[in-house]
Amino acid sequence: MPTVLLTGANGFLGSHLARELLTRGYAVRAFVRPGSNRSTLNRLPLTFAQGDIRQPAEVEAAARQCDYIIHAAALAQVNPARSQLSWDVNLSGTENVLYAAHKARAQRLVYVGTANVFGFGSQAQPGNEETPYKGYPYGLDYIDSKYAASQLVTKTSRQWGLPVVSVHPTFMLGPLDARPTSNAMLLELYRGRVPGYTGGGKNYVHVRDVAVATVNALSQGRTGEHYILGNENLSYQEAFRLMAEVMQVKPPRFQIPDWPALTYGHLCDLIARITGKPALINSAMMKVAIDGHYFSVDKARQELDLPATPIRLAIQEAIDWFIKQGYVN
Repeated sequence: MPTVLLTGANGFLGSHLARELLTRGYAVRAFVRPGSNRSTLNRLPLTFAQGDIRQPAEVEAAARQCDYIIHAAALAQVNPARSQLSWDVNLSGTENVLYAAHKARAQRLVYVGTANVFGFGSQAQPGNEETPYKGYPYGLDYIDSKYAASQLVTKTSRQWGLPVVSVHPTFMLGPLDARPTSNAMLLELYRGRVPGYTGGGKNYVHVRDVAVATVNALSQGRTGEHYILGNENLSYQEAFRLMAEVMQVKPPRFQIPDWPALTYGHLCDLIARITGKPALINSAMMKVAIDGHYFSVDKARQELDLPATPIRLAIQEAIDWFIKQGYVN
């Protein structure tokens, strides 16, 4: 039975990756931080390796005698916009995993990035894996650090001959989001706390589809290549209407023009500087929100057999899980 080291195993995507790997007969060594929440991994037949992704020796020890590695650990922090920890986890942590995979002579490493390391496009002409990066103007260390990590993966795999396939999810929705992370917007909408929406949009994908394609990448796809994992390109108006319909709540009432949105973001920056604490949002987040982050996933459909579960189902499964777990009354 081949063994897979899975970093970030107790995260939103990691919880689905663990299940997908077990279903296919892999032995899973789950790399998690000491004391971290493992509730979404309860009762799964996993072997745990505790450690810090920022510590090379701990990553190297976890990778010993592993046949494959899926590196899904990341810090997806966007508030505050600037954070050295994002660089330590996302870039230095990835460097540690690359070295550990090389030393363990892993048969393949699957690196999990983000679609934001590629340039986005319009709904009519979405971005793809060849579209140049457009993230620097936002001033977000999260996406800048993930872009740097993606570049490092490509460079290192070529220099060392390391068999790496990189997958880059878009905005994931679905169950098992214990923190919660990307599904937090569903909870806010369900509670009636989303009065309006900006003019931008995103590509949305069921988290389980991402898990399936990521595990497929252990044996499919071309080494050295990058694949965007997504599904439906929706404007925020379209997405919120769909979410509201599925959850049987009222959708946001109005669109917020760009300039008031950006002004509010800068005001939040000022409040954060005065108080020393992050405000609800920041100007970088608002810059992202007014853009349309639309992507093509044709390459992953063709080479990784990426599924296409309707986003409606992802929303339904997410809110059902939240209700069952007591996140909402």
